Amino acid sequence: MSIKRLSGAGLTTPKTNKLWDQVTFQSGMFALATVNLTSSASVVTFSGIPSNYTHLQIRANCLTTGQEALNMYYNTDSTGSNYRDHQAGSNQSSVYAYSNAGVNTYGAGIGLVSQTYGALNLIDILDYANTSKNKVARSLWGVDRNGSGATGIYSHLWLSQSAINSVTLSVSTYPFQANSSFALYGIKVA
Repeated sequence: MSIKRLSGAGLTTPKTNKLWDQVTFQSGMFALATVNLTSSASVVTFSGIPSNYTHLQIRANCLTTGQEALNMYYNTDSTGSNYRDHQAGSNQSSVYAYSNAGVNTYGAGIGLVSQTYGALNLIDILDYANTSKNKVARSLWGVDRNGSGATGIYSHLWLSQSAINSVTLSVSTYPFQANSSFALYGIKVA
């Protein structure tokens, strides 16, 4: 049997380009900046973020010499009183859920970093340039410690309607080690 005519008329747009609401279509994801540490550092900042995207995404694969929270703040507002976070997670033997308000001088927690590579944080910052609403982010993170890993989800609120033009990620006690990597993406929706 041979094919005499091939047509794409019966094909539909794949559903893989829909965002989390399963209604909005993503029209593109664009790499904006990357940071690959060659030595240890306690702070990583993405600055000069353009305002022509709908959302931002940060992918952080970091290593520290001890376990602690990955903190995040926007622009120059590092006062903890302007941030809130909610967390839920599991660490092999237990589960937890809690919330924090103004937890430290570096904004609110957005994930976990550990002394094992693979502490991946995937952070979505929604409507970051919208000046009519407070800013919300969410984070999924996980770390494998040779079979005793942990996972969690965070939501992060910044009590400001200012457009975000810089994002700073920081740790308080144990600095990010060399070879930790951070990438910033802009997401456009149709």
